[in-house]
Amino acid sequence: MKKAATLQEALPYLRRFSGEIFVIKYGGHAMGNDDLARAFAENIVLLKQVGIHPVIVHGGGPQIGAMLERLEIVSEFIDGLRITDRKTVDVVEMVLAGSINKQIVSSIQQAGGMAIGLSGKDGNLIQARKLTRSKRDPDSNIERILDLGFVGEPRHINPDIFNAIDLDSLIPVIAPIGVGKNGETYNINADSAAGAIASALGAAKLIMLTDVAGVLDKSGKLVPVLTPKDVLVMQAEGTITGGMIPKIETCLDAVKAGVGSATILDGRVENVVLLETFTEHGVGTMIRREDTLTEES
Repeated sequence: MKKAATLQEALPYLRRFSGEIFVIKYGGHAMGNDDLARAFAENIVLLKQVGIHPVIVHGGGPQIGAMLERLEIVSEFIDGLRITDRKTVDVVEMVLAGSINKQIVSSIQQAGGMAIGLSGKDGNLIQARKLTRSKRDPDSNIERILDLGFVGEPRHINPDIFNAIDLDSLIPVIAPIGVGKNGETYNINADSAAGAIASALGAAKLIMLTDVAGVLDKSGKLVPVLTPKDVLVMQAEGTITGGMIPKIETCLDAVKAGVGSATILDGRVENVVLLETFTEHGVGTMIRREDTLTEES
């Protein structure tokens, strides 16, 4: 009876999302744990089986770090961003577009799906520009430009490659490597890449797997739904801080660009993608525009 009730609860969402695109950022603990990785692949295949078109954008920071260490290439960080010189960006591309990408493709295919591995350089999918950051010296109050090397941000997403792919049968798995105007390679944050791709495709959902439950209020309680106005208030209060800020900004940019909703989920929870998609209350924190709050989530 419980299984039947679960299927009944899922039915409205099966109807609503059939034929829609979900862009899912995959990374963190969910990617590093074998059991969670297997469950994730099975979740993706189930989404595909019921008519949803998942597009996966993956990270790989720990794996990149491990490979750089093996090759005795020293990494430096500024404000959490890896300085990426020419030697480092070659390793980043090798790890992201090579071993990690193909591992995810293989996992999905072992779960019964059909996946295709891509990088943002394929078909000029992610056209990038150099990421610029500045930092103000606390003593002199002089602002200086930080050179992060080959760290980029999406400038334009070319959706033509998705028109060439049969999304009815294939599951794209995308490594966040971008290409510059002169053919240079850029390492792009996976959250930023996923948000830009979701916006370009008009996705129904942007799902970001993280290592936290979602956005928490001042008392540490999960906030299930946020609007852009709510975010401004929580930022002003100092409730949203640190690494959550760029994730929230990516989600806000996506919903402002027309993505149906953007949800931050705890990737450490098994089957979290299914729980979010097919249950009445979902899990994690969903960011939506004010004018969509009366719709079903």
